[in-house]
Amino acid sequence: MSLEDIQTELKRHSDPAHAAALQRFFKTAPGQYGAGDVFRGIRVPAIRAIARKYRHTGLADIEALQHSRFHEDRLLALLLLVARYQTSETAAQQQIYRMYCNNLRWINNWDLVDASAPYIVGHHLYARGKKPLRKWLRSKNLWERRIAVMAGFYFIRQNRFDVTFAAASVLLDDPEDLIHKAVGWMLREIGKRDRAALEAFLRSHYDRMPRTMLRYAIEKFPEALRRRYLRGEIA
Repeated sequence: MSLEDIQTELKRHSDPAHAAALQRFFKTAPGQYGAGDVFRGIRVPAIRAIARKYRHTGLADIEALQHSRFHEDRLLALLLLVARYQTSETAAQQQIYRMYCNNLRWINNWDLVDASAPYIVGHHLYARGKKPLRKWLRSKNLWERRIAVMAGFYFIRQNRFDVTFAAASVLLDDPEDLIHKAVGWMLREIGKRDRAALEAFLRSHYDRMPRTMLRYAIEKFPEALRRRYLRGEIA
């Protein structure tokens, strides 16, 4: 199965009307976070089905897809890369991680980050140190910061919360709402596993948190407790 076969399949699933809707949803107008991105108009279940069909695609073709101007092509490339990573031995995983890091400029919207960072970056760095995450957290690039946040999801699933708490501390003053949402989401995931750990962190930081970050973090709290946090009544 060649790259040409994959591109033919992608074209077959394209829908111009849905593409227009996606371009609005993913904020592609000038000055917005997804400015300039182009969509084919393919729904995510169809992209995942194509990923399953072409799961044996080689890395060179995956990288070519990742460089496509079409958003769905890049999402497909990342889904293929995640699947390849999850079924590979250590040496191949290292190659895939390097390929991921070498192509960060094409991982340029929140869905692309969220579909890949926990499963490649998070998994790879879990036993190898967090230095790349610390670098990305301070990047001027929104998507690199979100990668650092979302990589922490893998750590959370192993009941390690230090990566997310460190990221939240660094990003309290981040200007981007997409970062506030991602950090709040990861804090909420910690709360599902250990509410006491989350509350200990919140007591020291909630009064500095952007409102969106706090709302996401406490979304699953009992209503009365949630209101106390929102009113600033937690000592």
